[in-house]
Amino acid sequence: MIGGTPPARQAGTKRHIGRRFTIRILIAGGGCAGTAAALHLQRALRGRLRRGEVEITVVEPQAYFTYHPLLAEVAAGSIDPRHVVVPLRRVLPDCRVLTARITRIEHSARLALADAAGPGERPAPVELPYDILVVAPGSVSRTAPVPGLAEHGLGFSTVGDAVGLRNHVLEQLDLASATRDPALRQSALTFVFVGAGYAGVGALAELEDMARAAVRDYHNVRAEDLHWVLVEATGRILAEESPDLAAHTLGELRERGVDIRLGTTLESAADRVVALSDGSRFGARTLVWTAGVRPSPLLRETDLPLDVRGRVRCLATLQAVGPDGRALPGVWAAGDCAAVPDPTAGGAPCAPNAQHAFAQAELLARNVVVALDGGPHAPGLADYRPGPAACSTSLGPRRAVAHTRRGGRLTGRRAWWLHRARHLRRLPSAERRVRVLMDWVLGGVFSREVVSLGGMEHPRSAFEEGFEPGAGRPSDAGPDAPR
Repeated sequence: MIGGTPPARQAGTKRHIGRRFTIRILIAGGGCAGTAAALHLQRALRGRLRRGEVEITVVEPQAYFTYHPLLAEVAAGSIDPRHVVVPLRRVLPDCRVLTARITRIEHSARLALADAAGPGERPAPVELPYDILVVAPGSVSRTAPVPGLAEHGLGFSTVGDAVGLRNHVLEQLDLASATRDPALRQSALTFVFVGAGYAGVGALAELEDMARAAVRDYHNVRAEDLHWVLVEATGRILAEESPDLAAHTLGELRERGVDIRLGTTLESAADRVVALSDGSRFGARTLVWTAGVRPSPLLRETDLPLDVRGRVRCLATLQAVGPDGRALPGVWAAGDCAAVPDPTAGGAPCAPNAQHAFAQAELLARNVVVALDGGPHAPGLADYRPGPAACSTSLGPRRAVAHTRRGGRLTGRRAWWLHRARHLRRLPSAERRVRVLMDWVLGGVFSREVVSLGGMEHPRSAFEEGFEPGAGRPSDAGPDAPR
């Protein structure tokens, strides 16, 4: 345990192999920043890794990296869910990948504690001493204490969330087609999204297009019967976008019949009745929460310096800031969990998005290599200077909005092509790039698959239905025994 750490380990000494010392690099998190940092470090230190001079350990609760910008297309059925996840062990062959959850970090002892047990299992603690720590656990959904949200709300931050949301929307169409209750039908055909950032706008637009295509196969449900509502607390959508692109997106969504409520918050979702701050109340069986993110709760279980929002305070070199305002030796951070000053925003922390995460991870790896050769205050350490905005979001097939790196703005088909090319290039696996590209090609040839596979979320349900009441367990007489 941390309290009983041996003195040698508290000093952060390197592991001795033969006559050499191995420098241990621990990467906490396998999201955009963590995986990208590991890939760049693996490439830059490949010789040292294979000679045993450096050891890189990546700790992530999942055995794969999820490419979040394409989750909206997963939800719409344009991309196979398996193709937006990248197995970490396959792309990081020279690193040690540990599928576990870090529960505590005490940098004063250069030690992290992790739990390798699955949900509901007995804890399986693992001690992870390190010399260099890269903090990149990312972020989690920022929820609010809204009545009914925990019971009826749906998230949109994982592949499981995207697949589950797709199945749920299609199941609501089935329910609306089958029921004779007008109130239930209207509730089933009402879809509410809270939060109008990239995730919320992209998910709503893609699913609206999918549902519009799906209702063509129903004899008693029309596209005009669907009611899509986008709720945003601020006065505009896509706050990170330029005002003109945000206004273009707003106009396009409204032309498609989306009910957009700006300057409005969700007050209650109890009993599947949505109550908004503008006084409106209506039944809705679909409530998707995409109202921002907050830093990973793991950071509260560390002795690292945090800002008021719970992010690791960083210098422009991506080194953590110590109590004296100087670099904290041995600690680096990037991504959503890092408060990295953005010189283009007057020194305010960078926004939590994939563009910053990937760019910071590349610079972090470069600076770590420089620090390994010249020390933590090496003159070659570079400051993070973000490039021009290169954000984009899909609004359905052949529709998107995007920034170009030269400062231009695109809409429609050209933005859609740029959006796809940009994210295809960022996927950290050549195999996954080919698979996603094939999904897009086939999607242009064949119509969408609009079948719900909701049973996959409860794989034991069919088996459990075979149990007779009070039987306790299946009979040992075999399937052909007389009953």
